Amino acid sequence: MRQEHIYLLFTNTGTLLTKAIRLYTKAEYNHVSLALDLELNEVYSFGRKHFRNPFWGGFVKERTEEGLFQNADCLIYAYAIDPKQSKKLKRALAFFKSRQNSYHYNFLGLFGVILNKPIQRSNAYFCSQFVASLLMEAEITSFNKPPELITPQDIQQIPGLISVYRGKIQDAV
Repeated sequence: MRQEHIYLLFTNTGTLLTKAIRLYTKAEYNHVSLALDLELNEVYSFGRKHFRNPFWGGFVKERTEEGLFQNADCLIYAYAIDPKQSKKLKRALAFFKSRQNSYHYNFLGLFGVILNKPIQRSNAYFCSQFVASLLMEAEITSFNKPPELITPQDIQQIPGLISVYRGKIQDAV
């Protein structure tokens, strides 16, 4: 059976929100995105829809060569998936793309993580909740807690991740 790869991109953009989250997590990377290619042409997550407005967020196709990502530090992992998982993942992403204007950023969900109480909101995700949901929907991996409590650090603990790059994102692409 032929194997494909997905890529998990962890970033530190240095924004005020990133710094606030880091105070709680003590982690170096507090944003996670899912990429379909190592060149980072197709990168998806939940975050800012416009880099100058932190309160307008939702499902985004991230452009790593501009905006907040230009000077960001990053860590990229590869993860092998089979064709069945790839098909399910692409189907789930297509659903998000087709309804992208219906989604919002789950700011309240961040407080749920802090309180260890999952906060489910219709059509609202934060980055790691989104990536975990996709990975579970495509039967790529599972977690021992609901997606509403998954952090980027939890995703970094997935067995089988292969580190492929660490450094400035502008040097990775």
